[in-house]
Amino acid sequence: MPGEREGVVGYNLEHSPGAAPPRHLMARLDAWRTVLFRLALVGGRDPDRYHGLGFGNVSRRLASGFLISGTQTGHLPVLNASGYCQVLECDSGANRIRSIGPVPPSSEALSHGAVYAARPRAGCVLHAHSPDIWNAARQLDLPASSAAVPYGTPEMAAELDRLCRQSAMRDRGIFAMGGHEDGVIAYGPDEETAGQLLVATLARALAR
Repeated sequence: MPGEREGVVGYNLEHSPGAAPPRHLMARLDAWRTVLFRLALVGGRDPDRYHGLGFGNVSRRLASGFLISGTQTGHLPVLNASGYCQVLECDSGANRIRSIGPVPPSSEALSHGAVYAARPRAGCVLHAHSPDIWNAARQLDLPASSAAVPYGTPEMAAELDRLCRQSAMRDRGIFAMGGHEDGVIAYGPDEETAGQLLVATLARALAR
């Protein structure tokens, strides 16, 4: 059934425990992650949503790799630096992630990496769960990944790479994940651009 893999890490992970990232690297990202939590676009431990597992994750590009929220942290209202790690290497072809930090990376790290690889100007990726946007994706004319591709897999990373490289995505910055119940990804050059686009799209969905 859709969503039954929610929160399951499907890639090969090489994670080294390490210090939390400096606050200046994650403060704006965590602020937007808190906004998404308050809008129920990120969350967890709700038995009526995805079997109570955490959902939604956020990241920002670094000079080397990217910073991403940790796996199964969705239920926390605020993460702070201890809820993030740095992905040092993301190899979707080998289905492998190498990371360092106080927590392992989100189960969607491959998807974030695929967006960064396909969109060199993307500086922030927000993966939210919104039934309102997801169910209205066609009416909102949102691009969507194939419903046949499961999330958190090399196949999904390849599908997102294909989708993000399409000319139609050049000025869009948001798409639905067809094979990932309620999954929506917004990206932009910074946290504000991606966050405002996501919230504006939610407003469009609610106004239908």
